[in-house]
Amino acid sequence: MNKEIKIISIKDEIYPNPLKEIKDPPEILYCLGEIVPQENCFAIVGARKCSNYGKEIAWQIASGLVEAGLTVVSGFAPGIDTIAHKAAIEKRKRTIAVLGTGLDEKSIYPKSNLKLIDKILENGGAIISEFPPGTHGTKYTFPRRNRIIAGLCLGVLVVEAKVQSGALITANYAKEQKRKVFAVPGSIFSSQSKGCHFLIKNGAKLVETTEDILGELGFENLKMKEKKMEGKTPEENLILEILREGPLDIEKIIERTKLSPSKVASLISVLEIEGKIKNLGGRIYAISNR
Repeated sequence: MNKEIKIISIKDEIYPNPLKEIKDPPEILYCLGEIVPQENCFAIVGARKCSNYGKEIAWQIASGLVEAGLTVVSGFAPGIDTIAHKAAIEKRKRTIAVLGTGLDEKSIYPKSNLKLIDKILENGGAIISEFPPGTHGTKYTFPRRNRIIAGLCLGVLVVEAKVQSGALITANYAKEQKRKVFAVPGSIFSSQSKGCHFLIKNGAKLVETTEDILGELGFENLKMKEKKMEGKTPEENLILEILREGPLDIEKIIERTKLSPSKVASLISVLEIEGKIKNLGGRIYAISNR
């Protein structure tokens, strides 16, 4: 990356105002992109090894929040964090990635997300860290990063997480900083749901839709109306109907529709181009956020 890293002091006017309010704000922020001193930010965090269910929920809620005018913040990690950033980018909206490393190319983690940085910056977003260039990630730096994620935001949503996880560390920081905590419920048999269920039992707001968050934050007037996605042919509608039940990989779509692999591949390509479905990665497809 050929990007200039800016250095922002807590004494500077452009230092984010919400971050000044926390108990232990970073004295210095390193930044790529634009910093907005006062904006409505909301964090979405969760498991690195997330399920298709988690990917779909994170994508839909992140898409809804940015369309409602909020800036989605996350930690740039693989899994739920990356999905949240990509959902904002697909809507061509601003998102902020908070890193637990320096912002130089050699230090940034994960390397698989280096191209994502360009996309974030192209859409007016920012990459920030309290760690100087040359700082590699450690068990110390990532938890420190999490307090900044929470501190920038009105609230934090945990999509999937184990009880001992970085996402719950972020939620705990949010609680300490008097931010609102939200969690998505999941299967009682999944270890990735245990952290979310723990948070809900201890007062976190249960979330099923974007509207649950907007209402709790007092943004009811920004709620979006959802329209049903329709295909142009019976075969397209068949695929859309199946995907309304949840994301599926292409082999399952072929199995469920009983259409030929070539036909399914062709239909999926058309639906994806038209923005009616999206690829969550690994040839797993889901309905696009309306």
